[in-house]
Amino acid sequence: MSHRQAIVFEGAEGNRLVGDLYEPAAPGGPVALLLHGGGQTRHAWRGTERRLADHGYVAIAYDQRGHGDSDWPTSGRYAFDDYAQDLTAVADQVEARWHRRPIVIGASLGGIAGMLAEGEADRPILAGLVLVDVTPRMDPEGVAKVLGFMGDRIEDGFATIEEAADAIAAYLPNRTRPTSLEGLRKNLRHHPDGRWRWHWDPRFLKPPGPPQDTTARRIAAARNLRIPTLLVRGRQSELVSEEHVAEFMRLVPHAAFADVSGAGHMVAGDRNDVFAAAVLRFLEATFPVGGTAPEPAPAG
Repeated sequence: MSHRQAIVFEGAEGNRLVGDLYEPAAPGGPVALLLHGGGQTRHAWRGTERRLADHGYVAIAYDQRGHGDSDWPTSGRYAFDDYAQDLTAVADQVEARWHRRPIVIGASLGGIAGMLAEGEADRPILAGLVLVDVTPRMDPEGVAKVLGFMGDRIEDGFATIEEAADAIAAYLPNRTRPTSLEGLRKNLRHHPDGRWRWHWDPRFLKPPGPPQDTTARRIAAARNLRIPTLLVRGRQSELVSEEHVAEFMRLVPHAAFADVSGAGHMVAGDRNDVFAAAVLRFLEATFPVGGTAPEPAPAG
């Protein structure tokens, strides 16, 4: 039986990154590092973490910079580069403690951080990469929808947790509304004015400088991936189309692919059972507990 404990990492700016660690009963297993999407927290992975640890994997999820219980950097830096640099720093700390490079399971923002950290590095950073509903190119209308939801009520917040739950239900009408709001409470902060606001820095949506299109960089980074890679898409995704998947598979021909029916962009939240099973199949085939790390894919 796995158990949870707190863990803290240091990011690229010396920023504190707060996480949860699930270690399996038997030590020595591969290390899976789970990175949430923009506007989420490490709690999005709670069910997945437990399941991975119960199958022998060390499972770690941390709040990325500006999210959850992690620091909001005074610099206000929230570009993709900053998340990739944090991940590189965390991966080095993981390797120093467990003597293994981590396998990153990254949703949306977390996946982009993993893609850039590994695909632009001049040395090995990760052992493997699972991209959860994110590819180098994404549907701009879908991205605008996600950012629109995140930006709505960013200043005013909500009078009650129930009001926040109503906003999520309107945004995700196909998802079953939970009977308990305790999970949602972890994604909100209760402010002195009595209002509830999202548990992330509003500056995340207001980066310094003009907006930049990093699609070309993400494409180049994907083309450079040599580590075992899995792309998991929500079949009803508003961000990743079948054409985007086809492009990714041309860029990373050694990658595996799983399409999760009944799920949109929030794959792990929409169908956690199917999602976790797909990830475990990939991990157990590629990084078996007690096995050795696979050789990188050849360049070309």
